[in-house]
Amino acid sequence: MRPGSLPRRSLLLWLASPAAIAQPLGAQAWPARPLRIVVPYPAGGAADVVARLLAPELQRGLGQPVLVDNRPGADGNIGSAEVASASDGHTLLLGSVGTHAINPLLSRRLPYDAVKDFAPISLIATVPLVLVINPGVAQSLGIRNVADLVHAATTQPGRLHMASGGNGNPTHLAGELFKRLTQTYMLHFPYRSTASAQQDVIAGNMDLMFDTLPSALSQIRSGQLLALGVTSARRSPGLPELPTVEEAGGPVLKGFEASAWVGLFAPSGQPAEQLARLQHDTAAALASPALRERLTTRGLLVQASGSAEFAALIAAETAKWARVVKMSGVKVDR
Repeated sequence: MRPGSLPRRSLLLWLASPAAIAQPLGAQAWPARPLRIVVPYPAGGAADVVARLLAPELQRGLGQPVLVDNRPGADGNIGSAEVASASDGHTLLLGSVGTHAINPLLSRRLPYDAVKDFAPISLIATVPLVLVINPGVAQSLGIRNVADLVHAATTQPGRLHMASGGNGNPTHLAGELFKRLTQTYMLHFPYRSTASAQQDVIAGNMDLMFDTLPSALSQIRSGQLLALGVTSARRSPGLPELPTVEEAGGPVLKGFEASAWVGLFAPSGQPAEQLARLQHDTAAALASPALRERLTTRGLLVQASGSAEFAALIAAETAKWARVVKMSGVKVDR
């Protein structure tokens, strides 16, 4: 029965209820149709994995289907710009450190404003990177750990070839930070994706790279790649026996930390009550033991947050990567 058809006493009681307070009389319930999470990266990557694991849990809370839509291109800029201009109230973005902290530092022609065009909902997970090397190369150079790598790069400058998922990509900037702190020189070769860079490291066409842990985990376990350390501040539950780059590298790498992250965003202008609903249901989804286990076993560190906390993280990450971009001289015009 609609509120307008209720007896007067029942109507007054309904108007005082939490449901009426949250929803204006006569307003359509939200969400009114399926929601779409745009992933601005190709299928199979860390962001895509997170979105596809999160979507069913969000669907339970929101009561509508939650669809994942991959819109890759320009290192996340194309899909992000699409969400920035969305006005249907049912389009979200699975953004990243790249789309919201690094890309704005590198491009003068960014097709969106990372701050003004988006409303942060929640951090979802931290994505550790992992320093991996071709096993044959490691054996030939006597590299068993991070300290050995620093020694080889110091004594043979330019001998080692470092691949990345693209110029200005987090997998590239992690390498630049590593080189800066260790005062070493390795030739950098950017690829169109981390997957293609990884394949060339496995094939021996490249020597090493900083890969995302979810992407490299199965290749590490199969022995196709030798892992030297994770770039997070603490060890990853997905590979607990592997030390961090900081602890394996000694004093020269003290403070080294270069993790990526992914989080949920809505276009700016989304009504506050809808954002609050999304934040609540995202937190509830991430509290699910089953979802946490699925993410953790893939090398991800689950980290839900409030919107203000997420916005503060983005600001801090932007400042951090600005220093890395400045000291490395990275320039990208996209």
